[in-house]
Amino acid sequence: MPVIEYKCPNCGSGMVFDSETGTLSCPSCGRHDNIESMPDPLVTNVFTEDEVSEYHCTSCGAVIMTEAETTATSCSFCGSAVVLGDRLTGKLAPAKVIPFSISKEEAMKAFKKWCKNGLLTPSGFMTADRVKGITGIYVPFWLYELHNKVQVQGHGTKVRVYTRGDYQYTETQHYEIYRKIRLNYVRVPIDASEKMNDELMDKLEPFPYEQLKSFKTPYLAGYIAEKYSYDEKELLPRSKDKIRGFIEQYISSAVTGYTTVNYTNKQIDTSVKQAEYVLLPVWMVHYDFNKTEHTFAMNGQTGKVVGKPPISKAKVGGWFAAISGVSFLVLRLISWMMGGEFL
Repeated sequence: MPVIEYKCPNCGSGMVFDSETGTLSCPSCGRHDNIESMPDPLVTNVFTEDEVSEYHCTSCGAVIMTEAETTATSCSFCGSAVVLGDRLTGKLAPAKVIPFSISKEEAMKAFKKWCKNGLLTPSGFMTADRVKGITGIYVPFWLYELHNKVQVQGHGTKVRVYTRGDYQYTETQHYEIYRKIRLNYVRVPIDASEKMNDELMDKLEPFPYEQLKSFKTPYLAGYIAEKYSYDEKELLPRSKDKIRGFIEQYISSAVTGYTTVNYTNKQIDTSVKQAEYVLLPVWMVHYDFNKTEHTFAMNGQTGKVVGKPPISKAKVGGWFAAISGVSFLVLRLISWMMGGEFL
């Protein structure tokens, strides 16, 4: 059965993952089941990608319409939480998952608070009553472990200026620089969903990787989940670009004490120790303001909110006018204290 739905053994209602207790919970009778002790149906059932072309809700029998990347969703007719098991097996099976720890209600409350903290946002935006929808999504990521062998050659100088008698001297010493460095970076996150904005996902970091758990399908119940659009080989260039700045910073810290440094050769050999496919929790908020939709994202574990809110031109103008007025008064005061005149 490729469509997996968790029925409550007590009342038969659909169960969902409870972010507060970390258990599979029944909203009808309040039953809670420990996920870690539950058998995973994907372990005992092997599905192939071509086994089914149409999914049916096990509660009401309705056809479940999804996009090709969706692995968990809810029935549009009865609202039952379903997991599409055949899209989570074999090479599509995540290794680990960080479960949601922030509920939908908590996420909404935190987002409203974040809106009100915007000093330059339009006044109407701060009311945060135009939210079109808030959706909990498990976003696919690749976590890379990258090992780097770095060799750097260059020319450095140390310049000393001193005075002797009536003359000033400049002494320049020249050095040949060579550094051999090994740098390992673990859990470098790259989002693997074509739908997700890469910039938004990068700004959501860091995720608490100590909360990673072995993947089990009950964690997805009640949420939307996506499978990866790009494999680890396709995203490797992005992962290398992501650590490049850190490598450059380390090289700079290893070549200090010189007045000038000119690199003549810099070799960075990066190898992939492993790439782990994981699902990370993200609340996506769609907000309508002045007939324009704004998208925000919230880290489902830390509550960090990222996005670009609208800016009030009137508030920006007032802010600059206030700054200019204060600067003018300060200059007048300084001029008066010095006995001068400022026009």
